[in-house]
Amino acid sequence: MDKVWLNRYPEDVPAEITPDQYPSLVEMFEQSVQKYADQTAFINMGQVMTFRKLEERSRAFAAYLQNELKLEKGDRVAVMMPNLLQYPIALFGILRAGCVVVNVNPLYTPRELEHQLNDSGAKAIVIVSNFAHTLETVVKNTNVQHVVLTSLGDQLSRPKGTVVNFVVKYIKKMVPKYHLPHATSMRMALRKGRRMQYVKPFMSGDDTAFLQYTGGTTGVAKGAILTHRNMLANVMQAKGAYGPVLTEGRELIVTALPLYHVFALTVNCLLFIEMGGRNLLITNPRDIPTFVKELQRYPFTAITGVNTLFNALVNNEDFHEIDFSNLRLSVGGGMAVQRAVAEKWKQTTNNYLLEGYGLTECSPLVAAYPYDLVDYNGSIGLPVPSTDVRIVDDEGNVLPNDQTGELQVRGPQVMQGYWQRPEATKEVLDEDGWLSTGDIVRFDEEGFLHIVDRKKDMILVSGFNVYPNEIEDVVALNDKVLEVAAIGQPHEISGEVVKICVVKRDQSLTREELLEHCREHLTGYKVPKIVEFHEELPKTNVGKILRRVLREESDKQAQQA
Repeated sequence: MDKVWLNRYPEDVPAEITPDQYPSLVEMFEQSVQKYADQTAFINMGQVMTFRKLEERSRAFAAYLQNELKLEKGDRVAVMMPNLLQYPIALFGILRAGCVVVNVNPLYTPRELEHQLNDSGAKAIVIVSNFAHTLETVVKNTNVQHVVLTSLGDQLSRPKGTVVNFVVKYIKKMVPKYHLPHATSMRMALRKGRRMQYVKPFMSGDDTAFLQYTGGTTGVAKGAILTHRNMLANVMQAKGAYGPVLTEGRELIVTALPLYHVFALTVNCLLFIEMGGRNLLITNPRDIPTFVKELQRYPFTAITGVNTLFNALVNNEDFHEIDFSNLRLSVGGGMAVQRAVAEKWKQTTNNYLLEGYGLTECSPLVAAYPYDLVDYNGSIGLPVPSTDVRIVDDEGNVLPNDQTGELQVRGPQVMQGYWQRPEATKEVLDEDGWLSTGDIVRFDEEGFLHIVDRKKDMILVSGFNVYPNEIEDVVALNDKVLEVAAIGQPHEISGEVVKICVVKRDQSLTREELLEHCREHLTGYKVPKIVEFHEELPKTNVGKILRRVLREESDKQAQQA
């Protein structure tokens, strides 16, 4: 498209970035830990780790991988843990050894874990003990040769760490029994590594840094090949979009999204490492009361999350008592930010909730809401620097900017392809570097991108396209609604009808009241025909509502009827 959108960014946001500012992520990391050596890098459960300590421990881990485990450049190492201090140590240790990081969701079932370990060809895995029982059931069916185990409290001070590990294992019983006789503790690995020589391998931007697996919600999970240059480009693009409101060496970002999720990995971890910022790691963001107590302890300046997290926070009474005077950047990603949530966030924090848009295949950031705009306009903002976007129809023909179609993206952050899946790669990535996102979008007259919906989630009512995001946004405007998901349900006359699954905030809410609300804001064929109340909605580990699961449950109900 014509880059008129560049004129809509503030003057201090660059039109283009330099993806080759650093030869590799390792070089970026080494420059930052030297520049900010004695400043705090990560905080978790009250424990502080400086950039210097992170450098020392990640170097020891890299040396252990090279010398003890005999791993070579390009070998894949899986990491399966929530937000703990151990994560950045393992992450940068693996990268510094020249190996490839394979992020694994700790809540994977044995089947999902076995698939990812086999698909990636991981030779080693770093895993927290809470999930070791899952690994035990499948490890013999994989090529994993080395298991490095850690417990939740292992990087805390010795008295506190001992207490945390005891409570987690014996009081809360969060560590199911497992038997991995040949596993090594991460503590032992670091002790050995300190006495070993680390040899920095030669790395270029073209080397693979991550195999980042898509969620697997549409068929088998695929590993997006993200190089050092892909990730560095996206760090610089995020810095271009958000950097003007941030001060190097002075920020504290709240990291509630898990670092194994590519959004938090790039925007929270890598960007704030490059800028010398502090990361407050939240291990269990679903425990909102404890999460809020953590927020009360630290004068945070930035926070990222998904819509459901922000919604839960603004509906917590204690959250409203926090001092938000230092907060300058709030970014929502992973799913659509609803108008009701954005407005409540602004009322509560006096800070605008800026929606970002991306996908795993783009490292992930594609578009960002400009930091200087003061009114919520329902868009995902503008393409980040050095990013081309266009809209195409079902046949791949480029459409004018005033039409609705599938979004395609081209830029230095776009993946190299799917790991060992050339056919799947061809389906989404053409020879000119255009990536088909599967998202239906439109541009408004000012050049802002609006996500209409995912192709697969679109509801077809009597030949008319109905987009769940629009329905959900309207329903969420009702103050008695806590959460909502809209799905299509088969209908013999109209093909499909709209069904909404609702979690009440106010128990007095009725079906008729909701429908009357929808009739005020939606045209007839978009008004839900079915209203179903739920105690809670199924979500991914990062808080995305799983419409797919709701559709499957709805289909079962229909078959049984």
